[in-house]
Amino acid sequence: MKSIIFQIAHNHVLIVTLLAWVIAQSIKVALGVLRTKRFDFRWFIGTGGMPSAHAAGSGALAVVLGIDYGFSSPLFALGAAFAMVTMFDAQGVRRSTGKQASLLNKILDDIYWKGKMQEDRLKELIGHTPIEVIMGAIIGILLALIF
Repeated sequence: MKSIIFQIAHNHVLIVTLLAWVIAQSIKVALGVLRTKRFDFRWFIGTGGMPSAHAAGSGALAVVLGIDYGFSSPLFALGAAFAMVTMFDAQGVRRSTGKQASLLNKILDDIYWKGKMQEDRLKELIGHTPIEVIMGAIIGILLALIF
């Protein structure tokens, strides 16, 4: 019986999915450095921004499952459903949460400057715009087709 580490290291579906996520996240960091002229390590593990690593990873997962097991297989159906839910959540629910955080931060700033309250700021960049999700999905699908 092969070791668990060997099996994981040779899991084509997992490797392509993780590769898509890492490449999308690296593109996001590179764009952040170009935009702000500084490096912030938190961009590697943070959410939000262009492109969506969530969409890249879930898109790659669905396509590589389709390629490896057939596009009529239950595994592809599972991967495609997972990708749709992930992408919908990334640009819908999580984006709305970020907008609410922005509004609450403005309210907190107003209260703070009037000297009535001190509170930690909320994270505003949580979700993705539809174009960020689409670009992430394209990256994931292309990487699945390449690898």
